[in-house]
Amino acid sequence: MQANIVVLPGDGIGPEITATAVEVLKAVATRFGHSFHFSEHDIGGIAIDKHGEPLPAATLEACSKADAVLLGAVGGPKWSDPNAKVRPEQGLLAIRKALGLFANLRPVRTHEAALHASPIKAELLKDVDFVVVRELTGGIYFGDKTRDADSASDLCRYTVMEIERVLRSAFRLARQRCGKLTSVDKANVLETSRLWRDTAARIGREEFPDVELEHQLVDSMAMHLLAKPRAYDVIVTENMFGDILTDEASMLAGSLGLLPSASLGEEGRVGPDGSAAPIRRIGVYEPIHGSAPDIAGRGIANPYATILSAAMLLRHSLGLEAEAAAVEQAVAAALDGGHFTADLAAQGQALSTQQAAQAVLAQLD
Repeated sequence: MQANIVVLPGDGIGPEITATAVEVLKAVATRFGHSFHFSEHDIGGIAIDKHGEPLPAATLEACSKADAVLLGAVGGPKWSDPNAKVRPEQGLLAIRKALGLFANLRPVRTHEAALHASPIKAELLKDVDFVVVRELTGGIYFGDKTRDADSASDLCRYTVMEIERVLRSAFRLARQRCGKLTSVDKANVLETSRLWRDTAARIGREEFPDVELEHQLVDSMAMHLLAKPRAYDVIVTENMFGDILTDEASMLAGSLGLLPSASLGEEGRVGPDGSAAPIRRIGVYEPIHGSAPDIAGRGIANPYATILSAAMLLRHSLGLEAEAAAVEQAVAAALDGGHFTADLAAQGQALSTQQAAQAVLAQLD
């Protein structure tokens, strides 16, 4: 197949880690007989410096025409003034909104070879395998904001439509996996969470009676994720709760450098020929970690999360399941072989970013 992939390296370690993922995607194309075309564009802090805005129109236009988007990371101390009117993170929020990327999938799967890097007891971590589905374009991050000398406010608002579409994505995913969905809210306090819980219960009852649905309050969920992570299959929650819980969940895997993500729009995009048949699903794929400016340019960043994000790109936007599985198996084999970057390795045993990527490419070969 032929595919047009836009690469947004961004800031900090972004250019280093996206370069390794592109290497892997090129190797996949060669091995499986595909043709992938890559083009780079600016986003985040580098875009502010070069264009005066975090998401230039040319970047958005290229992404809207692409089959998939691979993103590195944005932000850094250079652009960290909290009172600045233009910030790198605004580029992320804007591209999600503009492309309609409402569902953020964050798989958490532990690798036995990397369990030593987690602060959680190893016996709790074996065979952990769940996915968090985070609503991405609503809630408090996008609500009206006010501030004066004595007070500030952030409006948290959700519509039934926004809740329904992400819940349906989560229910469908749960149906494909183990048939269990955990919906996380704060319904004992927040009205938006009461609407969320009511909507989840209705959709589960009317549309997905074959999926087991349970409700959890976000504070208890934060506890359960560490105490019994094997109990969960698919977890769905609103924007801010998902942001926090998935960073917590990274400690199960041992490092933020192992967790990929996919930000997805509606299923069944209409094709260029006008066909309404379900085809590729638009998505932006990125590691869940940040730009790590303290190690940028040193060649020691962990590339595995970005490479695994590229595997999700192959699966969800290009429909290439065998290719995605091959990349995931190659990363797992590299970890099993002890190919660790500094965030995972004991002192003195760390590989460079490029060496870790070469370990994955060797497994693909």
